[in-house]
Formats: sequence, C-alpha cells, structure tokens
Amino acid sequence: MKLVDHTRASLIDYTVRQGEAVVPDGRSEAFRASIDAHLDEALARLSKLIDACAPWRPGQFNILQSSQHCIYLYFLANTIWKQSGETAAPTRLFLMNKAFNGIDLFYEIAMPEVFYIGHSVGIVLAKAVYGNHLVLYQNSTVGRHKADIPSIGDRVVLYPNTAVIGRSVIEDDVVISQGVSAVNKHVPRGSIAYAGAPGELTFRRRPDDLMQEYFR
Repeated sequence: MKLVDHTRASLIDYTVRQGEAVVPDGRSEAFRASIDAHLDEALARLSKLIDACAPWRPGQFNILQSSQHCIYLYFLANTIWKQSGETAAPTRLFLMNKAFNGIDLFYEIAMPEVFYIGHSVGIVLAKAVYGNHLVLYQNSTVGRHKADIPSIGDRVVLYPNTAVIGRSVIEDDVVISQGVSAVNKHVPRGSIAYAGAPGELTFRRRPDDLMQEYFR
C-alpha cells in the first residue's frame, strides 16, 4: 500500500509527534518502539479496509484523509494491544483519536475487518457484536446497558444521530435512519428503521443496491 506523502519512517515520526501533542509525558521513545513493532500489521489491516471502501482510492493511505486517519489510529491501537497486551501506547492512540477525530473507540473494541466512517465526530462505540461492512456517520452511538450488549449484523448503516442500545438485535442489511434510537429493539433483516409511536419503530424495505455506495 502506498503511503501518500510519507515513508514508513516518516509515518512513525508523524504519529509520535501527534502523540506528543496530546499526551506530553516524555515517553515518546517507548511509544515509538511500540508503533514500530506493530505498524506493519496495522497497515495490512488498513490496506484491506481501504481497498474495500468504494469512496477511497484503492492501494493508498492518506493520513490527511480524516476518516482514514481515524481508522489507522484504531487499528494501530488495537493491534498493539492484541499482539503485546500493552496498554500504554494503545491508550495514547485512543486519546489521540478522541482529540483529533472526535470519536470514542476504545482499543479493546472488536471492530470488523471492513467498516466505513463517513464523518467520525461524535461517534461512540461500546462493546458489542459488530458485523462486517458496517457504515457509521456522525453522532451515531452503540451502547451497552449493564450486561446487555447490542448485536449488529453485516452490511448495517447507522446514519447521523442514531443509537443502538442494550439488548438490541440489528439483523443483516439494515439501515437505522437519521435520528432513530433502537433501545432493546429487534430490527428485521433487509429493513430501514424509522421512528414510529413513542418508543417504537416502523420498518420499510431497504434498497438492494445501497451498499454499492460504500463498498466494492
């Protein structure tokens, strides 16, 4: 994968300097070592995702593309944590993502291999079951309630200002329309969820070609 305007070494420098701006604790060398050890695996994950996302040029990572930057920081944090068990560098990367991209996506959250972020600002993603080819927009929230966690199927779109909370089950090929909250709800496969009576949802059939906008 081509790194636009960067080499591997300069990408590490850039990431470390961003980290210094957010967490100026004088531990940059340890942070650099963690990034260097796990960068290649994180970039391999990112490459697969970028190649799958229709709006983005395949085979290229541009760190100045904010959604790509957001996913890069998450993949790097998650990879370091999964491979080493270390928490210091992943925590810094998590805080960087909040500072730069306005997203709350902890490094322990198991995101799918392929997902697309339209606009990251205000997104909050808690522990849940996340299906592949997920689409996220600004101010979308996935949240647990005590021991209850949501389950989200494949090819789901969460439009702006949506929420999926508690023991909700969102089946495959679902759209949660703008401003709709699914709290302890079941949304059937292939549907668009709209707000109905207070606390209830109504459903229509989702267009079959919707995902072509997002994924190759």
